[in-house]
Amino acid sequence: MASRPPPGSATVKLPDKVDIAIVGGGIMGLSTAYHLARHSKLKVVVIERSYLVSGASGRNGGGLRMQWGDPGNVALMMESIDLCRTLAQELGINLWFRQGGYLFLARSPVGEARLQRNAALHRQVGAPTRLLSAREARDIVPELDTSDVLAATYNPDDGVVFPWPFVWGYAARAQQLGVPVRTHTEVERLLPKGDGFELVLSDGHRLVAPRVVNATGAWSNLLNRQLGFTTPNEPHRHEILSSEPLKPFLDPLVVDLSSGLYFSQSTRGELVTGVSLPPASGYDDTSLSLHSSLRFLGHVSRCLCKVLPVARHMKILRQWAGPYDLTPDGDAIVGPSPGHPGLIQLCGFTGHGFMMAPAVGRMLAKWLADQTPHPMLERWDPSRFARGLSQRYEDMSIG
Repeated sequence: MASRPPPGSATVKLPDKVDIAIVGGGIMGLSTAYHLARHSKLKVVVIERSYLVSGASGRNGGGLRMQWGDPGNVALMMESIDLCRTLAQELGINLWFRQGGYLFLARSPVGEARLQRNAALHRQVGAPTRLLSAREARDIVPELDTSDVLAATYNPDDGVVFPWPFVWGYAARAQQLGVPVRTHTEVERLLPKGDGFELVLSDGHRLVAPRVVNATGAWSNLLNRQLGFTTPNEPHRHEILSSEPLKPFLDPLVVDLSSGLYFSQSTRGELVTGVSLPPASGYDDTSLSLHSSLRFLGHVSRCLCKVLPVARHMKILRQWAGPYDLTPDGDAIVGPSPGHPGLIQLCGFTGHGFMMAPAVGRMLAKWLADQTPHPMLERWDPSRFARGLSQRYEDMSIG
């Protein structure tokens, strides 16, 4: 019996012309490719400059939450989590999906007000988020230090997955449905050609497509600049680590609003935790460099041990970095580019595109296939900045 080919290949044959070329083999690009292949007859390819999971999609903590501060994002994540319940069967791969919930902790009056507002909002849209006292939070995770916690929120339907099979599953199923997923191939030039574009690849191949999806996340402006414009998103380097396997003790993913610290325990027992570093002289947090730093190790250790004192004796096994893709208003940038409507932006998800990808990939695929409208696509319009329509919608971006 023939074995299933690995997801992505540096040698897969590419056609000379397609309907849609997706640049970027992360979770957003692959989810979109899968849904296009499943629900349309459009000819699609995916081009990734490195290996799958080499970028932000393979470098995150795997959290999935509907605890957001805007009803559009809450509804989107309710849909995304609902899709994840059957996604392992649909993609034919174990995603290690576990719904242990998210527990948010507030230690300031401002944070307390945010959680109170969110809990009321979530009741209105049907999300099962509960406002808790510090004692109730400790009932859920007895190992927490909640001595100065003013309030908490808990949603039992939130959860975590293992990022790598999430990406591999979408890639493998897209391939099975006829989508070539070309890895280790860079788009060296993107040139206007007639009503579309010509993509000149690093292996010398030339590919023509009327529409190109820029799904390169924090690297998106490297492609945009080839057409003489940029979008107002920029990378923010974020670090993360995992511990030795520990005896299971932690069901939810815990977030401390005061520091941005988050941590969860994987099904294999590792504690996975991350936090953004505070500004410091000589530290460039907009770099796309993926190196790890001693400064992060010290900062996250202090933050973690304050919230979870039992972590003081924990051994660290692995540390890594990945880029958040930040926008001025905290909203994503999705849709036709100003001046180049055939170039579709799919970026700016502020480090949370991974959790939104199941719903967003399906949403964008429907729009690409038959112009099916969606209120989030209208809100995420890339031209909103030039038209002065940008405003701050979301303040629950964590990390």
